[in-house]
Formats: sequence, structure tokens, C-alpha cells
Amino acid sequence: MEFVDTHCHIQSAGNSQGERTTGEIWAKYPDLTGKALVESAEQSGVTKLICVGCDLRDSQLAVSFAQQHETVWSSIGIHPHEAKLLANNDTAMTSFKTLVTEAKVVAVGECGLDYFYNHSPKADQIMVLRAQIELALANNLPLIFHVREAYDDFWPIFASYQGIRGVLHSFTDTTANMERAVENGLYLGVNGIATFAKQAEQVAMYQAIPLSNLLLETDAPFLTPTPYRGKVNEPKHIVTVAKFLSQLQSVTLTELATATTRNANTLFGLK
Repeated sequence: MEFVDTHCHIQSAGNSQGERTTGEIWAKYPDLTGKALVESAEQSGVTKLICVGCDLRDSQLAVSFAQQHETVWSSIGIHPHEAKLLANNDTAMTSFKTLVTEAKVVAVGECGLDYFYNHSPKADQIMVLRAQIELALANNLPLIFHVREAYDDFWPIFASYQGIRGVLHSFTDTTANMERAVENGLYLGVNGIATFAKQAEQVAMYQAIPLSNLLLETDAPFLTPTPYRGKVNEPKHIVTVAKFLSQLQSVTLTELATATTRNANTLFGLK
């Protein structure tokens, strides 16, 4: 069996650069370098990884890291928390957009809307989301969406474009929004949150995600799955998420691994 971690942030492990919050977490674990995390993942059957950027420097780091590791690819993104830094900064946005043609860039994101924290004004979030959608469409790339308590604004924006391919990263929302995503050809990224979800409605939603639309992710170093809560998350823990979902959906681990790996290869063109 082989697994794909379609969303992790290990490019700043063992590195003082990259997105601030992520870098601060990895700094607590100096032995967990990016190289060590990739090797540990491979030993656990996680044969492909996508490092996801959250701001300009983080995206540059993800691109560089992927180009140095055979089993790693990258996505360039401006997280909605960081939208205010680029919304009216043409120089920074131009620098960001030039990354899209770099080798091993397979997606744009994570990008989207986060109205739970509102670290950036809604108008800036929307502006930067639209810019990234248009960048992805112009380059025939899928998008990695981060949407939190913002679907009322997200779906009309999504519907205003044709041909969007992508995934709703770290999906924890309603069954109705899950079904709407499936109807629109989107994938659902599921991570360690599923293993400690307590609400019956949320568990039922995870159970109902079609295998044809399911992707596995860790969001490492965040969202460590049960039974490893309290420890830093690593790409190798994708196997724990897969085992949980296979039991929840009453399919074999092999069936789930095969489906999710196929989905990742299809959406991101991993080779």
C-alpha cells in the first residue's frame, strides 16, 4: 500500500524561515528536519507529499524544498490570514505569481476565506482568493481551499468561475456542504480532526464522503490524530488517519489507500 499526504507544512522544519506560526512549532523539535520527516514518512508507506505554502516566503520555501526531494511536490498559496499583506501590494503579488511556473508546483493554495478568526479584512480575503483562483485557472492547476465559517461567501465566488478543480482542505463542515462539493467535482481533504471528532453529525459526514472524492492529509505540524494527541504531527501519521477512515467507512485499508492515492495522482498530476 502507498499513501499520499496531500497537505503538510514541513518545508520550515529545521529551518528558521517560512510561515511564522509553523516555524515556531518546528523550532521546538530541532531533530525533526524536513529530510528526516520525509524519510520517516516513506518508511511508513507515505510515498508522496505536498508541501503547502501560506504566504510568499513560505511558498518560496515549499517550492525549493520540493525541488530538493524526489517524493515531494509543492503548492503556492496566500492563506486568508495573510491576505491583508498582499491585497494591495502589487510587488509582492507579482513575486508570488511568478512561482507558479516553477518545477514541481502542482497547485495554488492554500487560499480561501476564514471568518472564524478574521485576521484579514473580508474584502482583502476575497480579493486575494479571486486572484489565486484566476492564477490557477490561467495555468491549469487545481486549488487547495481553506474555508472556515465562510461558505455563504465562498460558494457564490466559486460559481462565478468555470473549470475550477480542487480540494476543500481540512474539511469539517456540514453534510450539505460536503455534498455540494461533490456535486461540483471537488475533493474533500480529511486529516486528524476526524479521529477526535465528537459530534455525531460530523462523524456521519466523514462516513458519507465518497471514496471517489476523498483525499488524505495531515496538515503537519498541526492536527495530530488520536492516539498521538499532544505530540507534533508528522506526515507518517497519514496512515493513522487512513486506518480510522477505513473502519468508519467499512472498507479495507487497501481499498482506501488505493482510492485516495489515485485521487491525489489525478487531481495534482503526481508522477
